[in-house]
Amino acid sequence: MKIKPKYKSYLITKRLIDVVFALLGLIMLSPIFLIVFILLKIDSPKSPAFFKQERIGKDWKPFYIYKFRSMVANAEEILKSDPVLYQKYVASGYKLPTKEDPRITKLGSFLRRSTIDELPQFWNMLIGDMSLVGPRPIVDEELKEYGDQVDIFLSVRPGALGLWQASGRSLIEYPERAKIELEYVAKAGFWYDISIVFRNVIAIFKSKGAY
Repeated sequence: MKIKPKYKSYLITKRLIDVVFALLGLIMLSPIFLIVFILLKIDSPKSPAFFKQERIGKDWKPFYIYKFRSMVANAEEILKSDPVLYQKYVASGYKLPTKEDPRITKLGSFLRRSTIDELPQFWNMLIGDMSLVGPRPIVDEELKEYGDQVDIFLSVRPGALGLWQASGRSLIEYPERAKIELEYVAKAGFWYDISIVFRNVIAIFKSKGAY
């Protein structure tokens, strides 16, 4: 499919913003990175401070998303070894409320509520796996939620901030979440992205749907 000149200019501008924003974020927030790293090591000396998980990116390209660790080291094993817990996880849009999730540490609970756990994704933005604004990157098992529109969903670079987060984040489950993410793909543009950034900032301060 041939990309229209106007949309191509948008993509170039978007990528430049991503790189500049990611570099500034990594540099200016480096003290916070250091503090959180130290706190995580004090909390769990033998566990890694960073968590990585494979997600599906633009054009079906898999990549590792990075976060500050907010769960115990064997979180995946705990989830999948408990059929009831796993079923609730899937039914809740591949999320669990913090108070009901035995995998989340006390420090991790704070990191999630404040969205500090997401800061390492500046690195994902810098290397081009993610954008500042876009649909939230998902794990392979979530792709089925997008049905025959999965290719449309994966036609854009996933983002750190998106319409789903601005609309309520974890309060919005599938299939409504899929409709919201696809709405962004259909309307993507410079000024639309700017509006989503501001809406996300408001949602972060309100801790709306953050768990």
